[in-house]
Amino acid sequence: MRRWAADRVREELGIPGCRSLLRLDKEIRRKGELPVFETRYYMSSLDPQEVSAAQFQDLILRHWEVENCLHLQKDREYEEDKHVVKGNGWGQTWTVLTNIAVSLTRLMWQGERTLREIREQCHANPRKTAKKLGFA
Repeated sequence: MRRWAADRVREELGIPGCRSLLRLDKEIRRKGELPVFETRYYMSSLDPQEVSAAQFQDLILRHWEVENCLHLQKDREYEEDKHVVKGNGWGQTWTVLTNIAVSLTRLMWQGERTLREIREQCHANPRKTAKKLGFA
């Protein structure tokens, strides 16, 4: 690992927390298809002297597991991929609103089996929803 690369990013590019840069080469094999190769780059505040390559890989895989689950939830429950919004920052606004909705839904998760059930209950009884959120 080239220690100077993280130093340069930290000092010259003004990213103070950068302590390690990683390159992950990935080979994807699907039955009946030619392999696909991807290269991804990561930046981390972890000290490369204290974290092994296997630990970095595990952290990256766990990050993408969370990321993919969140995207799936937002697309399934809020049809985020169907909303094509152009201009005036509406795309960013829609993302923020769906993030808030997901966060509030998770806060109200009290025994329901699915987040959809929570959404339906919120829609059916807004006063109960407000009470759950701490509003009088």
